[in-house]
Amino acid sequence: MDKRKGSVDTDVLVVGAGPVGMTVAALLAARGIGVTVLEQREGTSEEPKAISIDDEALRTYQQAGIAGDVLGIIVPGTGTRYYDAENKTLFQARAAVPYRLGYPFKNPFAQPDLEQVLADALNRSACVDLRFRTRVTGVEQDADRAQLTAEGPEGTVRFAARYVLGADGGRSIVRGLFGNVMTGRSYPDVWLVADTLEDPHTERYGMHHGDPVRPHVIVPGLDGRCRYEFRLFDGEGEPETGPEFELIRKLVAPYRDLEPHHVERAVNYRFNAVNANRWREGRFFLLGDAAHMMPPFAGQGLNSGIRDAANLAWKIAEVVSGKAPDVILDSYETERKPHAAAIIAQSVRLGSVVMTTSTRVAARRDELVRAALETEEGRAFFEEMRYRPMARYSQGLTATADAGLAIGQPLVFEATTHTAARLDQIVGNGWSLFGVDTDPAAWNDVAELAKRFGATEWHVPMGDTQPRDTGAAGVLMDLDGGLYREFERYRGCFVLLRPDRFTAAVWNPADTPAVIATTSAWRA
Repeated sequence: MDKRKGSVDTDVLVVGAGPVGMTVAALLAARGIGVTVLEQREGTSEEPKAISIDDEALRTYQQAGIAGDVLGIIVPGTGTRYYDAENKTLFQARAAVPYRLGYPFKNPFAQPDLEQVLADALNRSACVDLRFRTRVTGVEQDADRAQLTAEGPEGTVRFAARYVLGADGGRSIVRGLFGNVMTGRSYPDVWLVADTLEDPHTERYGMHHGDPVRPHVIVPGLDGRCRYEFRLFDGEGEPETGPEFELIRKLVAPYRDLEPHHVERAVNYRFNAVNANRWREGRFFLLGDAAHMMPPFAGQGLNSGIRDAANLAWKIAEVVSGKAPDVILDSYETERKPHAAAIIAQSVRLGSVVMTTSTRVAARRDELVRAALETEEGRAFFEEMRYRPMARYSQGLTATADAGLAIGQPLVFEATTHTAARLDQIVGNGWSLFGVDTDPAAWNDVAELAKRFGATEWHVPMGDTQPRDTGAAGVLMDLDGGLYREFERYRGCFVLLRPDRFTAAVWNPADTPAVIATTSAWRA
């Protein structure tokens, strides 16, 4: 039967062709998994909603093989500058270690550009069937398959797959059909968002103005685009209505002259801070805004959704390809939901402090921040964004107490091929096993583990040495201090690194039998 008519059977169904849905589809396709993507819109979005993509997300696109395409639509950002109640600079938050993940830290972009890049990548892939104008109307599942009913250009079509990924936004049809609700709250504050063209701003950083008279945010983009966000007050506008042009003109007047044709998009909105009660319903999973929504003040809404995709895609691929049991998929919610909750809470705190409308709170905020910036610890806290919750998995697919942290992507030298490249380019997109200054003889004991996970094996020498006897392992050597920085804490240990670049196990060679036993349930 023609797969465009009647019924379709595939490995994975993705509902929603926004940035998160297309990202997870691209990651699955890069691992050879068949994916059908369903989207009720006519095509990719023309609305520039999300505007900031971070280095973690760009590293994820590297795994999908499209980082170069995405780099073509960003401004290589340098963080966020914060201003006090009098609109004077307080500090600029940047990456603690520039280029640690192999990409610029926090990068403005236009969502329509990203969606088009992703759609083009999916359309090039033999593994992906991307369908617009297709609305899901029903969900079912049994012990073997998940089923969807959808209305599209061909009429009613039934779809079946091993798994369904709901990335269909804050009003998720998938979540709603299961009666799954979100816990949290909506906030009464109304904000005006205006995306403008031909803007004079050329800064490569976002600007958060903590002026209690009119809190506002400015994010310059590519080729003269610029996002303005202003706190509105009683009588100035209501959510879900288009703001009057004269109000937009008045608000941006301190920064530029504005004519109607300069406004690409303008909306009033209230933000939500909510988390879905369940991220998994049997063979159905939620990602992105379908799973969580947060205020925009940390710039982490889309980036959190891309983290969801990075965490789930490789696990789905391992199960579908028969390498791992279904039970490992329970770790998705276990690992991602707490971190999403922490980011939501931080976004709320930033909004209440940085964007306060209380002159008293703003004055006290500025006083405390300036005092902290006089100390080395305080400067690091603010300027290196140490207030941002970092992902650390203490439960899920972690086998030892020291595991669950992400490894950066330093520049390394691979001794066999005499190649200098970023870590991920050398070790590949699967599992990796590192021996950090370990005895070459200890590699014999971990051979079973490496074989089970299909892991590439790497010896990491510390102290500027070039070892000659490393058993079966290749040798990675430091070029700029980055490899030492990432692995110093693991000296004398083996490190099992997951495909999403989080450590699964860190152990002394003497504990190899215990790690082999603990991880045995992770592979089929």
